[in-house]
Amino acid sequence: MEISVKTEQQFERIDSALETGTLGDISSIIGELSPGDIAHLLSSYPPRVRQVLWGLLESDQEADVLNELPEELRNAFLVEMEPEVLASIVNRLDDDDVADILQDLPDQLTEQVLAVIDEADRTRLETVLAYSYDVAGGLMSTDTLTIRADLTLDVVLRYLRRHDEIPQNTDSLIVVNRDDQFVGLLPIRTLLVSDPGQSVREMMITNREPIPAMMPAAEVARLFERNDWISAPVINDDNQLLGRITIDDIVDVIREEADHSLTSLGRLGEEDTFSTVLHTAPRRAVWLGLNLATAFIAASVINVFQGTIEKVVALAVLMPIVASMGGIAGTQTLTVLIRGMAMGHINRRNQTWLIGREAMVGALNGLLWAGVVAVAAATWFSDITLAIVIATAMLINLVTAGIAGAILPLFLDRIGVDAALAGGVILTTITDVVGFLAFLGLAAYFYG
Repeated sequence: MEISVKTEQQFERIDSALETGTLGDISSIIGELSPGDIAHLLSSYPPRVRQVLWGLLESDQEADVLNELPEELRNAFLVEMEPEVLASIVNRLDDDDVADILQDLPDQLTEQVLAVIDEADRTRLETVLAYSYDVAGGLMSTDTLTIRADLTLDVVLRYLRRHDEIPQNTDSLIVVNRDDQFVGLLPIRTLLVSDPGQSVREMMITNREPIPAMMPAAEVARLFERNDWISAPVINDDNQLLGRITIDDIVDVIREEADHSLTSLGRLGEEDTFSTVLHTAPRRAVWLGLNLATAFIAASVINVFQGTIEKVVALAVLMPIVASMGGIAGTQTLTVLIRGMAMGHINRRNQTWLIGREAMVGALNGLLWAGVVAVAAATWFSDITLAIVIATAMLINLVTAGIAGAILPLFLDRIGVDAALAGGVILTTITDVVGFLAFLGLAAYFYG
């Protein structure tokens, strides 16, 4: 997150105040910051300091700051609150933001919060809570402005003027029929510049498809990106309007996907930078244990050829080269495929082409670097046979890495496993095992 020079200076003043213990100064500085800056500030400190800073917030700041916090940190604050306090926060946020918060809380606490808010708000929230956070229904807000097609633009303008304010990011009014079924959209810019005597039916847009409530959030984000939308209506299976999704919701989806992709590189899942030792260690231990298990698989392959390694000690020196090159090549392919899947570029029509492309890339790079490593091995150890063995093993492993790196994310996605999180561990095992097996197997054949 980029912050302004002025905000950076305010953060430095807060650091100084924390060192001297002058909490009154901190409180006044925090009062000048935006909710997003305060959330960034809280995310940048260890848990003990966070609690101090949170205690200095004004009650009317809490809702907006909570809405800006990362999910894990937000939940840490929420579980400490009483249901009545949570309910007061809920009343100051949009439905979609409240749904995001409540979906992450224990069911018992969610029920307690819903029990203390008024019936109208509860009904709206339950509409959104009926959908998971990763589909359009879970992203939407029920705060919409709807009109009928038979109205004149003059009537619509007078209707809008009766409101104290209109929902944020309202770029269009949603046109529905008497059964609340979606009909079209009337852009605000069209409303403002058109003849007030014309009807909504004459001026509305009817070629914009609404978003089904069960559409995956990632696909919704791609539609917004592709079409430069600010908002979009959400409907159920009967074409009835449920709510709308706005661009700020989509920014959150994109940011969460980017965070997920980055943390998945380290097999971390979602992790707070300043999580406690007891919280962080078990999460990492799981993946370290899995990696250790796969390392034993690779070690068992080496053990099979122990006698060959004892005969030709140079094999032990060169073994890591074959495995390492295969691992890097496979990771390159895996990264490209996962990125393509995230952007929605990959489908059944082009999967075979991509697999073939990666196999050919692996073969070409295999031939190039097999030649380089063969010359190096022959020069280093004065052994032509060893050069042929490592060159052939290198070619085999790079081709395997390209094919496996392309097929693996497609397969994992098909069975519902996160390829970004699990793909690297599996791919490393494949390239290590194939690399060692090819190199040591060929060595055993040539050296008896």
